[in-house]
Amino acid sequence: MMPVAAILAGAAIGAGGALLIRELLNPAPALGPALRRLNQPAPAPTPVGEPALDRDERWGRWLVEHLAGMPGLRIPHKDLALTGQSPAKFLLTKVALAGGGLLLPPLSTIPLLLLSVSLYLPVIVGVLAAVVLWFAPDLALRDKAKRARGEFAHAMAAYLDLVALRRAGNVSAEQAMEQAARVGEGWAFQRIQAALAQSHVDKVAHWESLARLTAELDLPVLDDLAAIMRQSTDDGASVYATLRSRAKNLRTELLSAQAADANADSEKMTAPGALLAVLVMLLIAFPAVIRMLTT
Repeated sequence: MMPVAAILAGAAIGAGGALLIRELLNPAPALGPALRRLNQPAPAPTPVGEPALDRDERWGRWLVEHLAGMPGLRIPHKDLALTGQSPAKFLLTKVALAGGGLLLPPLSTIPLLLLSVSLYLPVIVGVLAAVVLWFAPDLALRDKAKRARGEFAHAMAAYLDLVALRRAGNVSAEQAMEQAARVGEGWAFQRIQAALAQSHVDKVAHWESLARLTAELDLPVLDDLAAIMRQSTDDGASVYATLRSRAKNLRTELLSAQAADANADSEKMTAPGALLAVLVMLLIAFPAVIRMLTT
């Protein structure tokens, strides 16, 4: 058996030889080209506000450009702006779901087609699935936008009270709107803060920016605040009572809407509950009926 010292010595010699060969095959780069590479100017940064487009966004924009004039195609820009989605990705989702619904039934029935099953059934099912999935993103977006408008209305009820409190402290209309917007941390308050900040850039009054945001996102409750604050500036009247009254009325409207939704949900449960009761009665009566028929 070879001694351990000889084995370690051989391994050290082999490792040293390997390192020497590696250095000879890969010599150090020349100093001049290396310095030129280090001193190259940095790549131009992406402009602020224009992030690099990902693959889905590029494909979606291509679809928007080529399908913009298609009959029956409607892109809900206000709902998309409210929920923070881009029209490109929305249209890409619609096309992807419709294409998947169109191809899934034929592909899943290929084994049956090999057994000489009729071709018409998979095609019909595929077309129906494509139509249903084409409208599925619209329904999902509509429901999401409805919930977002409800959340914004709840935030506006608090915002109206905050603005009224600032106005009661002899703060100017624009300062009251800015200070009240900085109190909240939700996405609704962030939208209001962005709109008020944009008014400084555009050199317009704050209520004008809120009116633009109302038209962009379809938020009538925000338009009420813009009208009240515009009136306070034009007439010089105190709007504390008006703001508090509008906030109170808005809360009443929200509670009424929630009560109506709860009643509608309760009515939807009536039919399943009645059907379940009928099934229970049939299960209870089934043995007795069978006994009567067999005797």
